Amino acid sequence: MLSKTTTYILAVGVLTGTLFGLISPAIALGIGMICGIFKIVDFAVVQNSKRFQKTLLQLSVVGLGFGIHMRQAIEVGSNSFFITLITIVCTFIIAFAIGKILKSERITTILVASGTAICGGSAIAAVSPSLKADSSQTSISLAIVFLLNAIALFIFPYIGYFFELSQIQFGTWSAIAIHDTSSVVGAAEVYGNVALNVATTTKLVRTLWIIPLVLIISFGSNSKEKFTFSWFIFGFVGAMLINSYIPAAELFSEYIVWGARKALIFTLFLIGLQINISQLKKLGFNILIVGIFTWVVLGIISLLYVLNYV
Repeated sequence: MLSKTTTYILAVGVLTGTLFGLISPAIALGIGMICGIFKIVDFAVVQNSKRFQKTLLQLSVVGLGFGIHMRQAIEVGSNSFFITLITIVCTFIIAFAIGKILKSERITTILVASGTAICGGSAIAAVSPSLKADSSQTSISLAIVFLLNAIALFIFPYIGYFFELSQIQFGTWSAIAIHDTSSVVGAAEVYGNVALNVATTTKLVRTLWIIPLVLIISFGSNSKEKFTFSWFIFGFVGAMLINSYIPAAELFSEYIVWGARKALIFTLFLIGLQINISQLKKLGFNILIVGIFTWVVLGIISLLYVLNYV
């Protein structure tokens, strides 16, 4: 086991690699999980990082709000509102149905459904507090989402070429069917500049569904502390409004979004540190099947939509 000092050095190394773009979300989570599962790092440091991890997750969600413009959100949102709503509802119905059949753990099923339906790690980060999800549930959900993200990044362009999708069609499809913004951008960038612009805008608007999702989950919770999350939800909306209507925001909004994405990646490392073998055994592998099946069905539904209506 590493000493406390060495553990901090490792954390600084991961943070540095993240800032310089050397560590992706999947790698950060993977490093953390390896260290946690094999008990490589100091236990006291892991325990002390829990509160910091939660705050950093919420600040990351707020920071992402600076990447959305209200006019852009309204224009793109009006075109994709119904297909977005339909796919979100279908995703949750499918996830709950498969989860019930396989008897997967409830909170993890909701987290995976949230990440699949809206925007991957950001959605999971947003709903985790209101669900009172522990580190193992969050880690498993993020691991599944980022695994499927990595697969989508490679196979989606080939599927697009096979079906001869236009730039607009592919941009729309990737924004709906790929979990995380980073993988959406990566896949669309391979396909073309128009696809990249459409995908980025549509995905940012899709991120707004975090707000009603968290509110619904909060109202459905029996916890007496169900409104403890509200500050960062209002912060997310406030950040979007500032970015849209205060001209001076152009000077710093891009840097805030960049910082928020880097902070989210580093947070995944901290979350991974808290996972251990006993937690993995408790959750089982049924949730992986739920995540894969739900994602495949979502991809098919959204592909049929863009082929016929976009």
